[in-house]
Amino acid sequence: MTGAASDPRPLVVVALGGNALARRGEPLDPELQRRRVREAAGALAAIARDYRLVVTHGNGPQVGLLALQAAALPGVSPPTLDVLGAESEGMIGYWIEQELGNALPGAEVATLLTQVEVDRDDPAFSHPTKPIGPVYAPAELRALEASRHWVVAPDGGGLRRVVPSPEPRRILELRTIERLVAAGVLVVCSGGGGIPVVRDDDGRVRGVEAVADKDLTSALLASGLAARHLLLLTDVAAVYADWPEPARRPIRRARAVELDPGAFAAGSMAPKLEAARRFVASGSGTAHIGALEAAAEVLAGRAGTEILP
Repeated sequence: MTGAASDPRPLVVVALGGNALARRGEPLDPELQRRRVREAAGALAAIARDYRLVVTHGNGPQVGLLALQAAALPGVSPPTLDVLGAESEGMIGYWIEQELGNALPGAEVATLLTQVEVDRDDPAFSHPTKPIGPVYAPAELRALEASRHWVVAPDGGGLRRVVPSPEPRRILELRTIERLVAAGVLVVCSGGGGIPVVRDDDGRVRGVEAVADKDLTSALLASGLAARHLLLLTDVAAVYADWPEPARRPIRRARAVELDPGAFAAGSMAPKLEAARRFVASGSGTAHIGALEAAAEVLAGRAGTEILP
């Protein structure tokens, strides 16, 4: 692949939703997740011939599972969420990097562990909202909630653990990502929203007990890279008006000012719409939301929802 200076293809930041890689109700079996990643790589390969790609991904189901596994070891303090986020970023990034390499022979693909700076005084630390891990039946999770001091919230017909999700402010490795993109590398980065860190008074960086929102970090990344498109891929076909009513209808195209993220589900579509709104407000380009398997059609505006400045 050639460097960006001689590569005329537009740059797209693609955000793969955690539920697109581990579908709701499916067990978090490694081989099953690997198969989902292979399917995702095939969908991305279909657009990589016409676009330069930077790929981000969610980690909600995976980081929750890692937390459960770590807590099961008696006599050992479990790792903090920033460390578990780094573990999941490496694990999922490895799968994506390998499967993209298989789907795009000759392409240079690299995964970069990415830190995202948040405000240490962000009120989100006192109001956990980010769901992680599997969905539990209420009785099952109430016992875990009491024994492990979890905060839980409804998710579909069950309950999930929720953790703080502070606002991403700055991607520490942005310049490194720019250099890799300029060298023609397909970069996998900012997994799970990036590893959340804060900066102390002396300027030192340290991790915090939180999970950043993948979509908001992806918008920050896309704006920082001056990407042409932000492509938010998930397990639903489009943004729907009147969801989840039977008369719901897909929104095919809209201006950013016409969509209020607060009118949509807080744990799923609302952050995608807020990310899209922020990206198009930066003046770089357009945002697209839709199903992973229809990635090429969503990017072309023939499926999903296109959000314009």
